[in-house]
Amino acid sequence: MKQPKTLQAAIIFYADPDNCLNHLVAQRWPDGVECPTCGGKEVKFIPTRRIWECKTKHPKKQFSIKIGTIFEDSPIGLDKWLTAAWMVANCKNGVSSYEIHRAIGVTQKTAWFMLHRIRLAMQDEDAGKFQGHVEVDETFIGGKARFMHKKQRAKMTQPGMPKGGANKVIVGGVLERGGKVRTQILENRERNTLQGLVRDNVEFGSQLSTDDCHSYWGLDKEYAHGIVDHAKEYVNGQIHTNGLENFWSLVKRGTQGNLH
Repeated sequence: MKQPKTLQAAIIFYADPDNCLNHLVAQRWPDGVECPTCGGKEVKFIPTRRIWECKTKHPKKQFSIKIGTIFEDSPIGLDKWLTAAWMVANCKNGVSSYEIHRAIGVTQKTAWFMLHRIRLAMQDEDAGKFQGHVEVDETFIGGKARFMHKKQRAKMTQPGMPKGGANKVIVGGVLERGGKVRTQILENRERNTLQGLVRDNVEFGSQLSTDDCHSYWGLDKEYAHGIVDHAKEYVNGQIHTNGLENFWSLVKRGTQGNLH
């Protein structure tokens, strides 16, 4: 099924209930519709109500596409749900509840509720460790002093405060190339903290790329550890952290899109 490429096309596409239903069926049951209660495939579609009925005798024989999803028990139509999900997936600079409220015609409170459910569905429950070629890096998340109230700015720029990362949150990231990204809030950038982040999330013996932060030194005994010194270069063959640098860029632009 051809997917919409623009917001206008998405609104038109998902306005058709058949398109919504067919799209979700293809995503949820690519091998055929299954009963969510018993797992049986002997089901009958009831087109007048757009639901299915399982031929096996048990409670809750009838079910809709919403059962067991973030759309369950929601009076909001699939046309609005899927348009909102399309916006979250395609707006790389982030999308706020106010923007969704204006685009699909729901209240801001409803849009806020929808965003939380969509983001919950996007979370990865797999707690396994990354393997292959993995990048590890950290960044600071927070506002810039020049955009703050003068009292807050004076507090951040007073003598003795560290430059750049003052009053900001330290976030560590682990990226599996060709795979996924995992992030974690860190208390500091000391050796025990950063090496603990690596050991908790990266399979022993994997190929590891980091920058030249001293806290990563010593990991070569457990991993194929490659270091790129950003004072000299950003890429040394396959050793770089550009994947995570791109991710941090998207995260920070996304927070601007949500909180502007």
